[in-house]
Amino acid sequence: MIFKINSYILITLLFLSNILYTQNIIVEGSVVDEFDYEVPFAAVGILKKNIGTTSTMEGTFSFLVTVNELDNELEISSIGFETLKINVREFINRKNKKIILKEKLTALDEVVVKAPINYVNQAIKLLKVNTISKSHQLNILYRRWDVEENKCRFFLEHFIKAIDQGPNSNIVRASVENIRKSSDYRFVKNQSQFHPLRYTEWSNPLRKGIRTKSYNWKKIGNSSYDGEDVLIFEGIDKEEAKITLYIGYESYKIYRLEYERDPNVGRYANSIWIYKKNISGKLYLSYMTREWVGARRLPENVKRTMISSGQKVKEFYPVSFRHELFVTKLIEEKSKFDNFLDMEQKDMSLYRVPYNKFFWQNFSVPPKTKVYKDNIKELESLYGVPIEKQFLYSN
Repeated sequence: MIFKINSYILITLLFLSNILYTQNIIVEGSVVDEFDYEVPFAAVGILKKNIGTTSTMEGTFSFLVTVNELDNELEISSIGFETLKINVREFINRKNKKIILKEKLTALDEVVVKAPINYVNQAIKLLKVNTISKSHQLNILYRRWDVEENKCRFFLEHFIKAIDQGPNSNIVRASVENIRKSSDYRFVKNQSQFHPLRYTEWSNPLRKGIRTKSYNWKKIGNSSYDGEDVLIFEGIDKEEAKITLYIGYESYKIYRLEYERDPNVGRYANSIWIYKKNISGKLYLSYMTREWVGARRLPENVKRTMISSGQKVKEFYPVSFRHELFVTKLIEEKSKFDNFLDMEQKDMSLYRVPYNKFFWQNFSVPPKTKVYKDNIKELESLYGVPIEKQFLYSN
């Protein structure tokens, strides 16, 4: 009897210690420069474990660790600044969670690139060498705001697991694991044929291939990233579409890509892709934001309702999608990949996954940025329903 009791106590203690050992601990703070200005899109994480996040436009960040990571190094790097390293436990115990990055001066001011297109071509040629080009798993938080007449009317978040092969190839498969969405206040209910993760892949100039000869290239500046000098190149085509590339001076690594296009000419108005290093220095996608701008005809029933209420009806109703993607974890060992089947391709709003409140309460959701708050405020103002209540009853 005593043996049975002791065995029960031992098993209970082991179970409790295991829970404590794997308990999530939040690492959160903000990244600023020496003048207290926020540093957006900084890579923040534990390089050794391939976990972390990217700071928001406001420089804020948050992600989860366990006690396993407390004695590891937290590394913060951003274009134009010196990389900073600090012990995870030490940072968590700090009262002031503000990380100050020092500007990294570059000696490349006098460097004149006589043929910028050759530099860009070389960077694209070395993509396979400079990025993780073998299969790797990315855990992704994907957000989309559906906007009609410049007002947010629907919001979705998907937690996705994807097997990627880098910018020289494709996303092999992906699975929507968890979902939460707001109430749907759209008039048009604009839908796409594929999950927007696919469009994120296809709209990336590095993946679809940059026709460098179609652009007029010039060097527009210098910077640095993680100890390497960086050259900034701008290319403009005949339709005034603009690509900006941040390329390592010696390595030819592309750390950041910006794409701008007049929405009257092309569908994608503004896009940014950020890449960060794994422990061996290979790059992988860390963050993406883009906007799709267009117009759709109103459904006939909506037209009738608007006319009967005395509203003016436009032939084409302005709509747009605002997208944001955060990579929350990288897994490189195939033996550690999660087992999942490729998802069926359809609009983001059509996936049916039971709402898991526990998951979202314990997931490393990025801080609420100004863009997030502004969109959610617009959404909540329509009928005065808080977003958390919308999540609860709309899922």
